[in-house]
Amino acid sequence: MVLPVTLTIAAACAVINIWLAIRLVRGRVRGKVMVGDGGDPGMLAGMRAHANFGEYAPIVLILMALIELARGSLVALWVIGVLFVLARLAHPLGMTRAAPNPLRAGGAVVTWIVTLILAGWALAIAVERTSSGSMTIVPVEGAPRA
Repeated sequence: MVLPVTLTIAAACAVINIWLAIRLVRGRVRGKVMVGDGGDPGMLAGMRAHANFGEYAPIVLILMALIELARGSLVALWVIGVLFVLARLAHPLGMTRAAPNPLRAGGAVVTWIVTLILAGWALAIAVERTSSGSMTIVPVEGAPRA
């Protein structure tokens, strides 16, 4: 089964991840810092922005894929996915500015809200499917039969 929403958001996340990595590499070359932050607050901020992205993107993408597989609303998933991508762009841009600032705070808060919405949605699907007694096992095409 193809998951068009999750695939698109995952592709956007891959591009963001590369963008964050390139920002770090440029800082490393400029500051001649091969490991760590070299005592440079800008490098530390870039490293944290990249690590923060790596902390949130996987769980959001996993939840989106599972919800999409469970036949969740594609329109709602598109909205949530786009919000997540925008938040993950805003956050690192805010990390390069003096704190506090709306880009960093907004990116963080929207990321938390998206994660909580997806977690609640996934839990609601799980509870609904198990409590309704309507769970059925559907064979996967091409899978060997027991």
